[in-house]
Amino acid sequence: MRPRVTLKLATSLDGRIATASGESQWITGEAARAEGHRLRATHDAVLVGIGTALADDPLLTVREPGLEDRQPVRVVMDSRQRLDPDSKLARSAGESPVIVLTIQLPAPALVRAGVEVIQIHTGRDGRVSLRHALTTLRDRGLISLLVEGGGEVAGSFLRADAVDRIEWFRAPILLGAEGRPGIGSLAIDELGQARRFRRLAAEPCGDDLWERYERL
Repeated sequence: MRPRVTLKLATSLDGRIATASGESQWITGEAARAEGHRLRATHDAVLVGIGTALADDPLLTVREPGLEDRQPVRVVMDSRQRLDPDSKLARSAGESPVIVLTIQLPAPALVRAGVEVIQIHTGRDGRVSLRHALTTLRDRGLISLLVEGGGEVAGSFLRADAVDRIEWFRAPILLGAEGRPGIGSLAIDELGQARRFRRLAAEPCGDDLWERYERL
């Protein structure tokens, strides 16, 4: 059994999450970011890959007024334990739980910072086994998981057919093929292999478009 997984995307119209140089703050507007915080508040845990953790140094907390007491467990997929013990996530681990999923033995510096480091089985790609990671999170009582990125992590969840819903915030800008994609490789050769979803809603969110989908 695994948690119910929601993939949250905040992209340009053409599905990019950053420019070629990595600039990403902010593609979507304030209204979309506020809804993103509300989504965090309704999930047991929020997950990012180590690439996002290193590039953005995020807190991944809920900072929307009135929801500060609805903090999710913060999870980083970090096969080689590259998370900096001085990062915002590690330094705030005493205030709200942080879990690092790795294929290595726990790094003492992260443990001393208060981060829970969990050694996960190694997948075929030499990284954290997504199936074992999800089972481990569910065994810890985390029933709902919000996946926030980046593109490689989004692609890995979709390849594993482990996404139940998509919350997609799309900004009215175009970044082009050189921009960084919101979804990494899906290893699809034919249309029949494509992951299919049913659209539940599409509505304005400030200047952006908020689209919601569920798996078929």
